[in-house]
Amino acid sequence: MALPDSYTVKYGSLAAYFDAIQGAQPPDRFAVKFLENLEFKSTNDRTIIGILKELGFLDANNVPTSRYYQFLDKTDGSKVLAEGIREMYSDLFAVKKDAQKLNADEAFNKLRTIYAGKKNDTTIKLIAKTFVGLCELADFDSKLDFAKPEVKDEEKQVKEKEKDVDSIKEKQVYKDRKINLDSLQYHINIVLPDTRDQGVYDAIFKSLRDHLG
Repeated sequence: MALPDSYTVKYGSLAAYFDAIQGAQPPDRFAVKFLENLEFKSTNDRTIIGILKELGFLDANNVPTSRYYQFLDKTDGSKVLAEGIREMYSDLFAVKKDAQKLNADEAFNKLRTIYAGKKNDTTIKLIAKTFVGLCELADFDSKLDFAKPEVKDEEKQVKEKEKDVDSIKEKQVYKDRKINLDSLQYHINIVLPDTRDQGVYDAIFKSLRDHLG
């Protein structure tokens, strides 16, 4: 659950901020200098950095996150923004499921109750207007289709490979053992001694009959 601390007195410039972000090469770090390069040179423009952090577009070091890069896709940018707004104002959405439909006065009344005296009315009004300004740029009706690939750790991958190898070996052993016994033939080679004694031969063949049937 969360309620934001960030807001801008230039809520009317929110569309310009996000248009500029989509049109620019993403920085290694979203610093004031980068904002100035986008032609936002007023000190009041700098509050957008805090908003981007709470939207999940920047990390604690102002480095663009995966959400920032997803937003650069103009096809899905408004959906990505909606996702960030739901997280940034999650306490408000917990009270009002379709909070994105609130106007500034309605949002102020809800937020005033939720903040419960932790912020003054002037600040809450600016937060409410910032919220409404963000919602006007977002698409809350469509769903994101970003596929999240299954990430397997190295140990799991090794175990799965070993399992596959063992399975192949078991199948091969079974295949080797599956022999039709009816097809077996026995070949016995007997080397007879060189002798003229008929009794020797008779004894050999008698022994064969007794042991081999």
